[in-house]
This record gives sequence, C-alpha cells and structure tokens, in this order.
Amino acid sequence: MSNAIVIKGAREHNLKNIDVEIPRDKLVVITGLSGSGKSSLAFDTIYAEGQRRYVESLSAYARQFLEQMGKPDVDSIEGLSPAISIEQKSTSHNPRSTVGTVTEIYDYLRLLFARVGRPHCFQCGEEITAQTVQQMVDGIAALPEGVKFQILAPIVRGRKGEYRKELLDMRRAGYVRARIDDKIVDLGEEITLDKQKKHTIDIIVDRLVMKPGDALMRRLADSVETSLKLTGGLVGVLTEDGKTQLYSDALACIKCGVSYPEIAPRIFSFNSPHGACPVCDGIGYSVRPGDFEEEDFTLLEPCEVCHGARLRPESLAIKIAKKSIADVTHLSVRAAAEFFVSLKFTDRELVIAHRILKEIRERLGFLVNVGLDYLTLDRAAATLSGGEGQRIRLATQIGSGLVGVLYILDEPSIGLHQRDNRRLLQTLLRLRDLGNTVVVVEHDAETMAAADYILDMGPGAGSHGGHVIAKGTPQEVMGDPNSLTGQYLRGIQTVAVPQRQRKPKGFLSVVGAYKHNLKHVTAKIPLGLMTCVTGVSGSGKSTLVLEVLFHSLSQMLYHKKPKIDGCKELKGVDALDKVIDIDQSPIGRTPRSNPATYTGLFGYIRDLYSNLPESRVRGYKPGRYSFNVKGGRCEACQGDGLIKIEMHFLPDVYVTCEVCKGQRYNRETLEILHKGKSIADVLNMTVDDALEFFEHIPLIQTKLQTLHDVGLHYVKLGQSATTLSGGEAQRVKLSRELSKRATGRTLYILDEPTTGLHFADVQRLLDVLDRLVEAGNTVLVIEHNLDVIKNADWIIDLGPEGGDRGGEIVAEGPPKEIAKAKRSYTGQVLKEARVG
Repeated sequence: MSNAIVIKGAREHNLKNIDVEIPRDKLVVITGLSGSGKSSLAFDTIYAEGQRRYVESLSAYARQFLEQMGKPDVDSIEGLSPAISIEQKSTSHNPRSTVGTVTEIYDYLRLLFARVGRPHCFQCGEEITAQTVQQMVDGIAALPEGVKFQILAPIVRGRKGEYRKELLDMRRAGYVRARIDDKIVDLGEEITLDKQKKHTIDIIVDRLVMKPGDALMRRLADSVETSLKLTGGLVGVLTEDGKTQLYSDALACIKCGVSYPEIAPRIFSFNSPHGACPVCDGIGYSVRPGDFEEEDFTLLEPCEVCHGARLRPESLAIKIAKKSIADVTHLSVRAAAEFFVSLKFTDRELVIAHRILKEIRERLGFLVNVGLDYLTLDRAAATLSGGEGQRIRLATQIGSGLVGVLYILDEPSIGLHQRDNRRLLQTLLRLRDLGNTVVVVEHDAETMAAADYILDMGPGAGSHGGHVIAKGTPQEVMGDPNSLTGQYLRGIQTVAVPQRQRKPKGFLSVVGAYKHNLKHVTAKIPLGLMTCVTGVSGSGKSTLVLEVLFHSLSQMLYHKKPKIDGCKELKGVDALDKVIDIDQSPIGRTPRSNPATYTGLFGYIRDLYSNLPESRVRGYKPGRYSFNVKGGRCEACQGDGLIKIEMHFLPDVYVTCEVCKGQRYNRETLEILHKGKSIADVLNMTVDDALEFFEHIPLIQTKLQTLHDVGLHYVKLGQSATTLSGGEAQRVKLSRELSKRATGRTLYILDEPTTGLHFADVQRLLDVLDRLVEAGNTVLVIEHNLDVIKNADWIIDLGPEGGDRGGEIVAEGPPKEIAKAKRSYTGQVLKEARVG
C-alpha cells in the first residue's frame, strides 16, 4: 500500500485543480486563511470520497443512493483509507442525550448496576433480599377475608412479539385463561397479537377467595410454586379491585411489601417505560416532550418526583457503594474516574463486574485526556459547545480502537485553554500511533508545531484561494517565504497590540453568582471597554457570562417582572439599554437560510430586481424573487436548490435539484438580468465579488461592507446556513449587528469569536470589535486566543481548575496585571508571551 494519500486534480468549490500528497499514518495539519480552501480539501474532497467509497461497499439497497450522493470534483484519489469525520457540530438537540449516553458510558453503567447493584426499598431504604415461598404466601394471606383474587404467572412483561408457541404450550399444560394486556382471554380461542407492539401476558394459575384454614394455605403455596416455575421467579396477585401485586423469589421488602421486577439494564434507561420516571417520562423536567422548544429545555424546573434524576424510584433505589446510578452520573468525569478506581467488590461481584469496569474506566480516561474532566456524565448533550461535542466524539473514537483509519477533524483546539491543549495533542498523537492518519484543519500554533506535516492553503480567500502555498514539516513551512502562516509561526508577522489606555465609563457588576460551579463570585465588567473572560475549560466562563449575566440582564432589560437567575443581584444595569448574545448557533436550520437573507441584504437585492424595466413590464413584484413563496421559485425543490435524501444508515444528504440545477428559481425569473446577471448569479457571488458588482448602490454596499469587515469576504451571499461553520454563523450575526444604528449603550457578548480564524483574520476581527467599543458600547468576549486576550482592556480570569475545583475569580484587571498573577494559568501564558 502507498505510504501517501495521493490527490490529483481537486477542483471542489474554490480549489484550483490542485495535486496534493498527504503522508499516511502521520498527524497532518491543513491551515490557511479563512475561506482559502481548507475544508474544501479536507471534508468536501477527501472525506466525501471516503464516505462515497464506503457506501459503494455496502448492499444494493445502500448503493442506490450513490448517484444521488455525487462524486467530489476530483480526478483521482489513491491510498484512501476508510474515513471518519469529527466536526464542530452540536452533539445533539435531543433533551434525552447526555454526556454519558453519547460516550456509551451510561450503557455500561446500566449493565453494572443491573448485575452487581444492591436493591433497597425506595420507601424505607432497607436493603432488599430474596423472598421465600412462605414469605410470599404470608404476604398474600394478609388480604381481607372474603376478597376474591387470582394467582398469575407473568410469562411476558412489556416485550414485542406474537407469542403463539408460548400460549399454545400453556394451553397444552392445562391452563384455561390468561390476562393479556389487562384483558382476560380464553386460551382455547384463536389469539392474534401484533408482533410490533409490546405485550404483557399473565397466565391465570388459580382463582381463590380469602378465608381462614390450612387447606387454602396449602393450595395457595402450590399455586405460588407453580407460578414461580412457569416464570423463573415471579408471582402476580390480581385482586377484585383490579390491582396487581408482584412478588419475586429474588427481591422484595418484607417490611413495606415493595417487590422488585427483574433487575435488568432496561430499568436504568430513561428512554424506556421500564426505567423512566412516570411523571416527566425520563426528560428530568416537569413537562411532556413537545411542550417546549428544544433550545429552552435547560431553563425548565426539575421534575418534582425524580428531581431531575429521570428514573423511577425503584431504579434509583439500586445502589453501588451507597450511590444510585443517578448519583454516579451527577459526578464530574474526573470524580467518576476516582470513584471507579476506589470501588471495592466481593470476589463474586468482581468476576461479574471486571470487564464492565475496564470499559468504564477506559472511556472516562479518554474524556480526561481530551480535556473534558470537568463535565458531569448527566450533562445534557445539547448544552455542550461545538468544541466539547467534537472532543467527546474524539474520545469515543479512541475507545473504539480502530486502526488504519483516516480521521479528519475540524479545529479540535476550539474551546481549550493552552494548558488543556497539550493533553488534546497527546490524544491526537496517540490516535496516530495506533496506526491511523490524522488530518486536522487547524489555526492553532501549538498544534502546527506538533504536526508531522503541514499544508498551507491560500494565498487569499474565496476565488483568490484554492492553491497549496507551502507544504512540509513545520520547520520547512516556517522557512517558506510564500507562507503567511509560516511568517506568523516565526514571529515575523504578529497581531498588533495597540498602545492605548481606555478608561471605563462605570461598571456592570454581577454580585454573588452561584450557578453550577460558581462559588458566590462577584465580577465587575467595565462599561465602554472590551473585557475578556478567560480560564481553563470548565472553570465557569460560560456559566457566568451566558447563564447568569446574559439571562439575568435580558430579564431586567426586556421584562416587566424580571427574574434574576444564578446571582444575588446585578448593579449598573441603568447604563445599558440592550444586551446581544452573538453566539455560534446556526443562522437557520434549512438550506433556505443564508447570509443574504439573515442580514437583510436580500430584501434590497429583490427590490432592485423588481424595479428593473423588464420586471416592471412583466409585473414582477419583490415576492417574485423570493424562494420562500410560490411564483418565481423552482417548485421541484421549492426554492431550496437542493433535494434532501434521507440516508437512514448515514446522515441525510442534500443533492442539487435536477430541474433548476441548484439555481432555486424558474426559467422566467432567471430571464431578468441586472448588468448581465440573474438573481441566482448574484446569490452565487462571494461578498468581494458582490462589492464590486453593486459598487454604485449604497444600501447594498453598506451591508456587504460589514460582511467583508468581519472576515466573510469569501462567503457566497446565498451559501446555505447548513454549510456555514459555527464561527462563520457567528460572524454573519456580528455583521448584522454592525449594520444597525448603535445607541452606544449596548453590551455585546461573544463566545470564542476566533473559531475558524487564521492569525491574519484575527486582526480583522479585533478591528471590528474595536469599532463597537469606540462607538461607546461594551464588548464581553469568552476567549482562549492569546492575541484577543492581549488586546483586551480588562480580563476576568476564572479557575483555578475546571468543574468543582473551579468557579472562582483567580485574577481580574488589565493584561499586564494578569501576567503577574501566580495562581492564574492565563497569567502564566501571558508571562511566557512577554505581556507586562
């Protein structure tokens, strides 16, 4: 096999027919300016072809989708391994997904608790032991005299199937009646059950009336023993009021009469009716699924019955080392790792639990190694950042132990403090050393220094990119005079730190913040300046800025009856009239959303086209140029330009509409031209191209300029929201804010705005943020990028560690002061960078 992946004639998106060789079994970094073609090469060419070839190896059913998937625009790729993409996408919007379920740790926990967990009575708390036949008979004999009851043998409990053989066997054994799904049926009749539905089947062993005397007790004991033999240990008692009491020769509380069903992994699943809390249905919140928007579920109150634990009381009463499964998932990854190392088992339990414990400990270790030791196992997956979600998938892949695979990652360093980045690098190198090729799209200098090979794309962005500018070892790229990245790595080029000293116009104070791991901290944010909130992963940055400050400030500014969340009070609110969180969530979830529609630019373009002479002759109004309503759009794809193909076994694939060829509009609409271009041509222009095309139309020019200023000059106006990275979506939102008329009393909050930015693009972003501050506004940024931190007027550094060992303000003040702080990891990095 070749020791390189050889790509010839790559032309996807802006790639200029390039030939590239990527060494196999190495850590390879693809870098370059934003929009230079990194993702086009890594994901849209290499990964797309790897996925296509994988599908080609599957069944005829799977292969029917091949033509629809389409082949990347490349002449040939040789030496390609099976490819796995680990991208910056939110892990899941499902409120049932947690860190534990996504990493499969929870599946192993369910198995562990089912096999060696010790059941306790959820009413009195006493440990439960097996019941003898005599104890069961005594329990049943406590029924009032004269009560009619039936002894049941529960042979099927909540399982799918037809059960013809089982019912026939029971009839041949002499049983006459059964209770199926709460209905009494005659076993002599034809019984047809839907095999797709879950059924509960109880064979009626005996029908009795409670009265004193030895004869009844003997008959009752015989019936109980018969039921135990038929079911393998279960007896049901159905009284005339319709209530059923279950007894087990394995588990029951003699004191309270509480009896456990079979302890199986499913009773610890909050996605199964056997384990889910009956009140909240396993969501953990006191609402029914569907009652709320998926983005809002983290703000809801915990369920009154399970208190957020999601499981029914019986399941929560099964314990290991005095902890329920919910107690264990409430631990941080680091604390859980310590718990499972310190566990003591009997010899018999250890034989059963040995393999399960090995899997749990390994997976927890992988999460620690990718810098996620501060996350709790019950943390909702939807609340994770893109970077955290990506590192979870990375840890899961290491756990799978695959060899000979091509892994393609998208900026895994995002969201990591410099201290934690080194652990992540060790993980990537370990993945390589297992015998895999690891390709990383990255801007982080430390990752590049650790790489075996670097590809630097450029020289510009969009149509000005798509070439390989430099390639080789980190030293070779640093020595290449054509490489802008090399110049930054050598220190020839740097992001400038202005020599300014702006004075605050007052302070916004968050007093006594206590949410999650925050230790009743008080943070002072200077108004009219740029403040950077720093700290190691999990130290409490997002909690303080987004969950406490943003939520509470929004309430105070926009609601008549404000509810402050997570702190005692906010001071200095009167100096502000707006708070805007410019986050990295998508600007839309469908291909219809794009930068032109989101920024309001498309409205002006539609007005322009509807006022053209030919348009007016035909009576075309602005609505004609909308792809959201009937009239001018292509109806085959309903204006999407793409058709969604559900792959079932793979993520959904969008393919170009065959009727309009991706242009979104019908033939008549496309006949209207401005300077020789249709509206579809305009949507296909980059921001830079459009700036030139609309140079004499001020309203359009202004909107385009703001997109250009935030570093999106290479993005196409009609580029689908589903293809924009989190960082690009954030910068589209930032451009929309820039184009609004500022009051000078706005607080702008940004979470890691440098995501996806090359060193040279960071300078452009800083200039934009500076414009907001110079207009009198306050900018608050959560960031790990050293160039942004150095440019801040003020720093609030949280720590000292992550999770329960974080949540304190370690240092606050200008960068020069932070560089002197001994307890601050950020201070140490600033000191190394000679700030101060």
